[in-house]
Amino acid sequence: MVEDGSPTVRRRRLAAELRQLREAKGRSGESVAHALRWSPSKISRYERAKTGLRPREVERLLDYYGVSGTHRAMLLALAQDASQKGWWEEYAESLPEDYQQFIGLEHEATAVAIWHVDVVAGLLQTEAYARHIIDSYDRVEPVPPSQVTRLVRVRMRRQQVLDRAGLRISVVLDESVLLRRIGSDAAMYEQLQRLAKECDRGNLTLQILPLDGQHTVIGESFVLFGFEADGDAVLQDVVSTEQMRSGFILEGERETHLHRVAFRTLTDAALSPADSKQLILDTAETHWAERRRSAS
Repeated sequence: MVEDGSPTVRRRRLAAELRQLREAKGRSGESVAHALRWSPSKISRYERAKTGLRPREVERLLDYYGVSGTHRAMLLALAQDASQKGWWEEYAESLPEDYQQFIGLEHEATAVAIWHVDVVAGLLQTEAYARHIIDSYDRVEPVPPSQVTRLVRVRMRRQQVLDRAGLRISVVLDESVLLRRIGSDAAMYEQLQRLAKECDRGNLTLQILPLDGQHTVIGESFVLFGFEADGDAVLQDVVSTEQMRSGFILEGERETHLHRVAFRTLTDAALSPADSKQLILDTAETHWAERRRSAS
């Protein structure tokens, strides 16, 4: 039975399974496309999970590969589930395609490693903090107020994954994130209190990279998604990097390995979880609470 999860990830699982079947038969993508009277680009797109296949098309592939029995039934069930929609697709008109893919990966990853150098990671943002960030997009390009509200709603709903069983999250934030004003003093104080509270989650490790620490990794923020093997299909790690409002999904083994090494370096240089929590609380009191009191 296929577990209810993310159609993005189910599509990747199906793509991995079908690619393995093709390779086991010793067929090239071009030869399969020719036999089924499909374009070679269609084979390439679905094997890279860029597009999905309708269940009827999966049946044709399985007939061609000679797959029967329980394996066939499992793949057809997976294809049926992959054709379903995720909750975020309700907001498709407001969300870029790469962001929808990001949410889909986040929705079913079993391990998430996050490095943020400029702002608090979306999964840990308060509503006020998130709204101020999203509202600031209007300075780059016009964003209607109703769109801001939808984007904030999406970000808050994403945070439900924090309570999902089996998910392990490791977050490293640069200390500058604690000092960078996003919104009012009250919003910053609330945000840092939220971070301190999240430190107590059993499935989450939060560390702060201090400003006076060894910064051996200089680069953009990134998120590394890890997936457990599903049957015989091994799902590769995926890296998402952020640039302004857009992101880039990287799946190559070299890219994911480099980011995994970089993240390990960051965690080694960061403060311990206990010291990180104390720094967060101290910064909230000395930097944001005092300013709030002095302004009143």
